[in-house]
Amino acid sequence: MQQQQQPNQMQNQQQPTYQQPPNVITGKDYNYLKDMLSWNLLGFKKAHFAASQCQDPEIKAAIEKACHMHESHYQRILKHLNPTANQAYQTNQPNQMNQMNQ
Repeated sequence: MQQQQQPNQMQNQQQPTYQQPPNVITGKDYNYLKDMLSWNLLGFKKAHFAASQCQDPEIKAAIEKACHMHESHYQRILKHLNPTANQAYQTNQPNQMNQMNQ
């Protein structure tokens, strides 16, 4: 009888429902984010190199557009990973420039 009661008790206990995702990155999440950053960085580097080797202005412009797209995606991912650090960097950057000029 006890064996039958244990599964019923486990069914009554439910996982907590989160209103927001927890501030935790699992190992699987980390690996996926690392891959996304690597793919975009590699795409940016390859497009940059291809554009520097290209002689046709229209093709060069299209490749540079792809280069900027990969750079933008890379930066966007970084902003999502640590938004407070990016805000602090952006707000402190002009102050550092002012200090160097004084």
